[in-house]
Amino acid sequence: MNRRHLLLAGLAATPLSFWSERSALAQSARPIRLIVPYAPGGPIDVTARVLAERVKDTLGPVIVDNKPGAGGNIGADLVAKAAPDGLTLGIAATATHAVNPWLYTRMPYDAARDFTPITQILRVPNVLVVNADTARRLNINTLADLVAYARAHPAKLNFGSGGSGSAGHLAGEMFKAQAGIFALHIPYNGGNPAQLALLAGEVDFNFDNLATAAPNIRSGKLKALAVTTAQRSPLLPEVPAIAEQYKGFSIDTWWGLVAPAHTPRDVVTKLNQAFVAALNAPETKTRFAALMAEPVPSSPEQFGSFMKSELAKYEKGVKASGAKVD
Repeated sequence: MNRRHLLLAGLAATPLSFWSERSALAQSARPIRLIVPYAPGGPIDVTARVLAERVKDTLGPVIVDNKPGAGGNIGADLVAKAAPDGLTLGIAATATHAVNPWLYTRMPYDAARDFTPITQILRVPNVLVVNADTARRLNINTLADLVAYARAHPAKLNFGSGGSGSAGHLAGEMFKAQAGIFALHIPYNGGNPAQLALLAGEVDFNFDNLATAAPNIRSGKLKALAVTTAQRSPLLPEVPAIAEQYKGFSIDTWWGLVAPAHTPRDVVTKLNQAFVAALNAPETKTRFAALMAEPVPSSPEQFGSFMKSELAKYEKGVKASGAKVD
């Protein structure tokens, strides 16, 4: 029997279990698909690409797939309906997993039941900013000054946001409720138009993302009165937190990593370890600092508990705002 016949005979005699194991290994070597429910170029997309690069040596190739639309619902729904095999992951954000379930009349997924938490990734503080000229004219230098002016001059202040139901709108409504003041909400078609309106003096104050507001704070065009995180932000340590005056006030922009519901525990553990290590890498922290973002790696249980509390918190905020998307 020649060598060719010997090889064929050996292959034929190989147990089927061997080929099954080889097939499973090959299948597990497929690249991971990381769905970002927003358009390319934004902070969440940049974050996803930085992490995808960092974990490739541990997990293999990770392909970032942008699926924007419906306030993030389209991309989140793709994750919810994917196979729970660890090969499809998604970015969960404040909007997709805390605000939209109360804002949209019809939701394609259940934010509380259709996902497996992996780890929180980042948070970006929001900041209450006042037009600098307005602050000088009205003698508003602190958060207490703003509240005092609003109480002394009912219905004289207004604030802008990127739209009805946006993070800036909800932060404003929650602040008004806790401070016991009134300010007229003026919605704009996106965060950039809202910031331009504030700079032009069309509105008096905004709750803006720190990454967006920081350049104008540094240039003196905007005055930062307070950050919305539970504690002061290390990115803006001289600015107090609203919670220092109004206990329990805490609103920031966050995002994290999720998988479809029923993803096996060993897969979740492996993913958590890889992404937490990436978040803790000094190079990664440096990249995220440029986005004014704070890494917040966590266990799956911690992230799951956090998302649950955020969902409950924003239920009250959205209902109080009256915002609704049909």
